[in-house]
Amino acid sequence: MKLNIALLAGDGIGPEVIDQAVKVSNAVAFKFGHEITWNTALTGAAAIDAAGEPYPDETHQICVNADAVLFGAIGHPRFDNDPSAKVRPEQGLLKMRQKLGLFANVRPTFTFPSLIDRSPLKRERIEGTNLVFLRELTGGIYFGKRGRLNNGETAFDTCTYHRSEVQRIAKKGFELAMKRSKRLCCVDKANVLESSRLWRETVQTMEKDYPEVEVSYEFVDAVAMRLVQWPNEYDVLITENLFGDILTDEASVISGSMGLMPSASVGEKAKLYEPIHGSYPQAAGKDIANPLATVLSAAMMFEDFDLTDEAQAIRNVVNKSLTEGIVTEDLAQNGKAHKTSEVGDWLALHI
Repeated sequence: MKLNIALLAGDGIGPEVIDQAVKVSNAVAFKFGHEITWNTALTGAAAIDAAGEPYPDETHQICVNADAVLFGAIGHPRFDNDPSAKVRPEQGLLKMRQKLGLFANVRPTFTFPSLIDRSPLKRERIEGTNLVFLRELTGGIYFGKRGRLNNGETAFDTCTYHRSEVQRIAKKGFELAMKRSKRLCCVDKANVLESSRLWRETVQTMEKDYPEVEVSYEFVDAVAMRLVQWPNEYDVLITENLFGDILTDEASVISGSMGLMPSASVGEKAKLYEPIHGSYPQAAGKDIANPLATVLSAAMMFEDFDLTDEAQAIRNVVNKSLTEGIVTEDLAQNGKAHKTSEVGDWLALHI
């Protein structure tokens, strides 16, 4: 198979972890007889410096023409520390999601046997955890009307959803549940928010189309609590943009490190794959960042191309690296911490 992949390294540790995912992907392509063409493009602070905006038209065109996008991270402290900045790296991420129509963020959370005791939660609470969040990505408060009133003394952000936006993310949730354990949880705040009541009633009307799926409805605060208590009770969860942003970061630490979890953002046509961690600017250029989340994001990419053996080869070698201690400093314990590039080389070699 010939694959045309847009490569957006972004900011901070993005270029370093992306390099390792490319190494591993190229090794997989060589092993299984595929051909990958990588097309690099700028985004985030790097794009602001070069082109004056965080998601230039040229980058968008490269993404549109690609079969998929492999993405690193966005963010830079010089913007984080300047609330008055008119152009920000994160605006590029929102613009990219909106222009590519990436309305569903797929965020798995699972544990690794060799790291089970590295989690901040007790073993008995997390063993068997294998859940997936589907977060709505192009609506809600992040894209609603916002502004200042009363000479800047009052601020507002508006959360707005249309029924069709809920239907399309719920459809993906039901379809994913059918492929897994046929359990779906709709996360909302329907006791307070009108937008959440729309979510709940919309999902309820769709239940009849998926009679085999057992659907539950839980308030976001209860889910936040139960993710700490018994995360292995969940399977597929769907939720709106803000709630999903918060809950998926909470769930990510169950595995023991934010540097381990992959994700995908998908639309009707476009697909983007990225690690769930941020740009981690403190580690940029030091060759110490954990590349495994980005490598596993590449595995999700191969799987979505129906290249399941290729995806499993990546997951197998990642598990082998964890078992044998070929890890970066965030996971090193009573042993040597390997450099980011060394981990990537080891993974590619063992593919």
